[in-house]
Amino acid sequence: MAIGVLSLLGFQLVDSAFIARLGTVPLAAQSFTFPLSFLIIGIQVGMGIAIAALISRALGAGEQARAKRLSSLVLMAGGGVIACLCIALWAFQIPIFSLLGAENNTFSYLRRYWPPQLLAAWLGALLYFMYSVFRAYGDTRLPGKMMVITSLINLALDPLLIFGVGPWSGWGLPGAAWATAIAFSTGLLVTGGRLWGRGWAAREGLWQEGQQSWRPFMGIAAPAMVSQLMPPLAAMLAISVVAGIGESQVAAWGLASRLETLSLMVILAMTMSLPPWLGRCYGAGDWDQIHRLLRLALGVAVVWQLTLGILLALGAPWVGMALAGNPEVQGELVMLIRFLLPSYAALGVCMLIVSAGNALGWPLRAMLLSAARLFVCYLPCLWIGKHLAGWWGLAAGAAVGNLFAGLVAWLLLRRILSRPHRQAGVTAD
Repeated sequence: MAIGVLSLLGFQLVDSAFIARLGTVPLAAQSFTFPLSFLIIGIQVGMGIAIAALISRALGAGEQARAKRLSSLVLMAGGGVIACLCIALWAFQIPIFSLLGAENNTFSYLRRYWPPQLLAAWLGALLYFMYSVFRAYGDTRLPGKMMVITSLINLALDPLLIFGVGPWSGWGLPGAAWATAIAFSTGLLVTGGRLWGRGWAAREGLWQEGQQSWRPFMGIAAPAMVSQLMPPLAAMLAISVVAGIGESQVAAWGLASRLETLSLMVILAMTMSLPPWLGRCYGAGDWDQIHRLLRLALGVAVVWQLTLGILLALGAPWVGMALAGNPEVQGELVMLIRFLLPSYAALGVCMLIVSAGNALGWPLRAMLLSAARLFVCYLPCLWIGKHLAGWWGLAAGAAVGNLFAGLVAWLLLRRILSRPHRQAGVTAD
């Protein structure tokens, strides 16, 4: 999963690197779409968390037929929900982007880029739901391979569709979205064929299963979706703060957001692969194994992210030069890298604890922790830093907010696991 996440997030960063060669305004236009893209991803991830939990529990109970019905339901219901959301985001794009601070010179780019980007987002959501089904069945290899394949397809198509080849001129900014849509379509054809070929989806009994499962599904999905929706909301508020400084800062913030997700690849892989394992231990009441898993995961998070963050901070000038074509954007990006990347060690701790909470029966606490991370720790520090010291203060404030979030999450986890029935060595009868 780490290899798959690396490739998937890597091609998103490659998209931004290619778009940066078009100029500051196209890159800023793409950056304004990030919070809305995160909104779509948040809903699909929340639904994926719920369906993976229900399918894994059904498989653990030996209910193979029910697991197949649940697989079909999530693909149909999830695809419908994401489609409705994409249509709404297209219909209200002008007021939404205006609220985010987009100016007139960026709207001409957004009008051509946003429709194919929404199509790519919908296709990506369907593919993610299929990946969730495979992970629930214990297969992480195929999703990882398909993430690599789709990223390579996107990488090959990006320069052709953005810049063109020979006498044929490219499509510019919309070409990046069409490259992503084609890559996801290819992934859907392959993954969907494997899913049906293995018999992991049913065609009968779906209505009855929907009536039976919607309550437990929403009990997991609702807090998970709220938790996943808070980051895009915070991203909208953050980019509105950044937009008050300048256009080059918006472009640099967009590149830093791509670099953030890429640098968190190991954490993101663990948030996808760890919950099914924790869920099975939780079902068995094996708290000793849960404690060992969490210690290992948090240790890897801190060591990996801190090491990677320090290395990237030291090489920030070269990273900025590779990602940004404009010297002004490069300078702003270097500042963000030096402050933010090392702080992702604490952010990774918080992300893993939220993911563990959804798997271990604490979805409400996980939701509240996500809210505290963003709206108590991160955004206030971001806003205070900007008003005290401008761009430098904003970068430092974001880093301090991440550190506070990691500390709060660790203290909450210690408190929850200290309760007698959740201590190490406790196993259900």
